[in-house]
Amino acid sequence: MTEAETGDGRRRVAPPPWLLSGLRPQPSTPVPWAAVLRASVALATPLAVGFALDRPAYGALVSMGALSGVIGDTADAYRMRILNIAVPQLFGALGVMLGTLVYGTGWAAVVALTLVGLVSGMMSTIGAVASVSGLLLLLNAIVGAGLPLPEPWWVAPLLLTVGGLFVLALTLLAWPLRRALPERVAVANTYLAAADLLAAAGGPGYEEQRQAVTQSLNTSYDLILARRARYHGRNSAMVRLLAQLNVVIPLVEAAPAVHVRRITLPDEIPAAVRELAVAVEESRTGRPELVLPAPDSPATRAVDSALRHAAVVVHKADPDPYNVDDRLGRPAALGARIRRTTRDVLFSGASWRYGLRLALCIGLAQALTSLIPVPRSYWVALTVTFVLKPDFGSVFSRAVLRSVGTAAGLVIAAPVLAAVPIGWWDVPVMVVLAALIPALTAKGYAFQTAAITPVILLLSDLLNHQGFHLVWPRFLDSLIGCVIVLVAGYLLWPESWHVRIGHRLADAVTEIAGYVAYAFEPGSSGDRAERVRARRRIYRDLSVVRSEFQRALTEPPPVGTRAAAWWPLVVAVERIVDATTAARVRVNHGAPPPPREEVAEIHRQLLELADGIRSSEVLVEVRAELPGDEEGVLAPLRQEVAAARAIASPQP
Repeated sequence: MTEAETGDGRRRVAPPPWLLSGLRPQPSTPVPWAAVLRASVALATPLAVGFALDRPAYGALVSMGALSGVIGDTADAYRMRILNIAVPQLFGALGVMLGTLVYGTGWAAVVALTLVGLVSGMMSTIGAVASVSGLLLLLNAIVGAGLPLPEPWWVAPLLLTVGGLFVLALTLLAWPLRRALPERVAVANTYLAAADLLAAAGGPGYEEQRQAVTQSLNTSYDLILARRARYHGRNSAMVRLLAQLNVVIPLVEAAPAVHVRRITLPDEIPAAVRELAVAVEESRTGRPELVLPAPDSPATRAVDSALRHAAVVVHKADPDPYNVDDRLGRPAALGARIRRTTRDVLFSGASWRYGLRLALCIGLAQALTSLIPVPRSYWVALTVTFVLKPDFGSVFSRAVLRSVGTAAGLVIAAPVLAAVPIGWWDVPVMVVLAALIPALTAKGYAFQTAAITPVILLLSDLLNHQGFHLVWPRFLDSLIGCVIVLVAGYLLWPESWHVRIGHRLADAVTEIAGYVAYAFEPGSSGDRAERVRARRRIYRDLSVVRSEFQRALTEPPPVGTRAAAWWPLVVAVERIVDATTAARVRVNHGAPPPPREEVAEIHRQLLELADGIRSSEVLVEVRAELPGDEEGVLAPLRQEVAAARAIASPQP
């Protein structure tokens, strides 16, 4: 707790900021009504069928599978949604089968779940789909080992899978009407973000808009390339969308050239880009009509050239698929990606560390509940699994928020379990409770926990018939699980409570140094496609660093305060990339190239900055003198490098 001073000079006790940030609902989060309706139908319908067939336990298991599908349905494009729901269900079925086989075996179950925890943790470091798959593998194994499920062994996996596929079927009902809409809307949104970036050039809101453009480009490329991995060369709509997305990149590249010169673009230019966004979304064709002011500098000529080229490609009905410049490269074959991913995971220190952390916590949870008679002890291990997810945010904050959310969920569940007898009344109750899950998930982790807890308790009650007596043990189990995570999954691992961004940021700065040297290689303009790919990789890396910072900022002191001290350097490094791109664009449009010595000195300074970041726990002030032509093309870049090296951490 912290102290805050009131208006009359007295001090009052207030929760710390890192906790308030998690308890405060996320702003501007509209209710996803389609997801609300889908969750209600998906979770309540199996219960109704189960009661009608006099098999309530079967209905509860199908609803549990549907709950996993509802939680995992987070993508926009339908093909990504199929992966996000269907693939994890297969691992969930495998998990419950393994759990059922070790049910009631005592220490054999402890060993088995510990090994499953290791595999699950290592899978979670691969990517989004693998993370959810690893989560369901472990969760369902814990449920299978902790609850008496219907016999024979294959019934529970089958019913859970049916529940997930039921959610998938409900999700795909609108696919015939909206097959290409998510991808097209994503590309249109990227054009809108680029328009906002150009409008903000030269002003104080530029950095925020540039981050929005980076995120939008990432989203659009992920959606289109995921679909193109299967349909490349056969789907003309995707080829056209990819061409439209590629030509927005020169516009994004031209924005830094305008911004570093503090040039304010005429309103006609952002308006023209917004018109292109409408043309993309409506799939217009024909001859574009552009009325633009005449450019008067290399920077504005770059914007004008990029905008006119984008207008031609956007309105072109059938772009040549053989001339589409894929900025990120064609995805490798599925088999090659699986082999590469497996090799990366097996030889990754971070993957093994997280897998061992999760396995240790699961093993402790299972061993503790085997030694101490805890009723329905599977809830302890479930809590550990939900809290100890590295891609879901700060472990410490999640443990605290999990406790708060569970308490709130139990407040909701207690009157339901006390007043509603097992039977048909559970169906309308589930309709209401299930609707809360997607409605509250977007508000924050504590809110999601509060919504999921009563649903799990209601379904568990249909399997073990403990009613109101489930409430208090579940709260104690949650507290035990959170304590295990805080001690064995957080405090015992120094990387959890130290700022871990330094090496990643240093790697990004090293890549930027190479980018600078390549972009201004003497006597050659370089391969433009390769420069674009390099810049996109750097921005993706910086986006990951920024996400790490956002997570670290939610940690309690000293991690949160140290992360806040490094934050200005992250912004400064992003500005270096912008300044490099701006300089390259100006050279492409008539500005004289920089001398070799100036490029080499900037390259050396960046490498020194990267080495300093790697060797420092806190930032140290470093003064950099970068002589050069103050009117030259690299003058803004030299200023940004000097500013980055001059950043010092605030005194404690």
